[in-house]
Amino acid sequence: MILRDFQASADELQASVISLLTELVRIPSRAGVDPYEAVFDCIIDWLRHHHIACTPIAGADGRTIAIAGRVGSLRAEGGTIVLNASVDTAGFGDLTAWSHEPLGAEIVGSLLYGRGSADAKAGISIFCHLLAAFRTRTFANGLGFLFDADEHTGSFGGVRAWLDNFNERIAGVLIGYPGHDQVGVGARGFWRATLHVSGASAHSGSSKQRGINAIAKAAELVTSLAEHQREMTKDSAAFPLPPKFTITGIRGGGEFSIVPDACEVDVDVRLTPAFAVEAAETCLQTMIQRLDTKYPSPTRSRIVTQTSLPAYLLPGESPLPLALNRASKRILNRELPFAVTGPSNIGNLLAQRGIPATCGFGVAYRNIHAADECVDLASVTPTYRVYEAALQELLSMA
Repeated sequence: MILRDFQASADELQASVISLLTELVRIPSRAGVDPYEAVFDCIIDWLRHHHIACTPIAGADGRTIAIAGRVGSLRAEGGTIVLNASVDTAGFGDLTAWSHEPLGAEIVGSLLYGRGSADAKAGISIFCHLLAAFRTRTFANGLGFLFDADEHTGSFGGVRAWLDNFNERIAGVLIGYPGHDQVGVGARGFWRATLHVSGASAHSGSSKQRGINAIAKAAELVTSLAEHQREMTKDSAAFPLPPKFTITGIRGGGEFSIVPDACEVDVDVRLTPAFAVEAAETCLQTMIQRLDTKYPSPTRSRIVTQTSLPAYLLPGESPLPLALNRASKRILNRELPFAVTGPSNIGNLLAQRGIPATCGFGVAYRNIHAADECVDLASVTPTYRVYEAALQELLSMA
């Protein structure tokens, strides 16, 4: 089905969005596991079938890591509003926990099941149909799109490659994450580090030289972090989430007869405007120094930072969420509250580049990143209509 500039009926639109969503869900695109060529080819074929040109963007390995383009034409030198959704997904997890095949795109009642159905292939399908509808229109601002991979790894390779190749002024980005009851206007940031905890080796059976067990020392650090987490409080009413510490990995030891002299602890710290990366690093450094004083070892424990992005929050007068809210009043007969999300996203990276971005309004969903991820198909057309009305406002602004 080829949609012709808003001429499709509601039933045709719904059927077409579901058809593309079904195709996308049935293509595995787990971050860091599956190749992305097949899912990109599916989107490119659909766009070209609807006379929408797109440009593949290569990553460091030469393979496509994003596709981007623009539709419509400008009557003034305005900026570009970009529709974005990620093509890669979380992993399947425990397959026995699924009631429906992760790649089955099975529809039961109003629910379509499958990994990536909510995050974020429903967003891709809806945005593709919006691009087809706006393809021949002329506005003050341009309408662009970016469908990127390497999002679920946290490396954001697709959007980074796009930013390196995109030369036009970006007025804002609308990220099609799921969630039908709010607009995401900010997110916690993150600081990820590996703590190298030092001990002193010895024979595990020795009664004279007992050494310093680095794993036991690291366990005490983990306990201290858990106690510290309970003391963390939210920033403010505008940013109502507290910082968060999560131990995501522990590695050490391996020989029964040796007291381990090294242990690595991976820590993910979720940042807020009031608790930025400097505060997180100082907090962990203080804990490590305290442990080294209590359990001195031949080498000092140390912190190795892996990656980090700060928290972000759109200003209250940002036109992106305001346009979505006004559209929701007209289409859904209700206001959409503005919310700060716990997980970070490419909005954090875009904010560093001075690009405003919403990080969520989309379809209703269940079980994101869990077994039996699914979307409520009854929310597909209303989501499309809200974005349609918001885009008409945003694209007409000088």
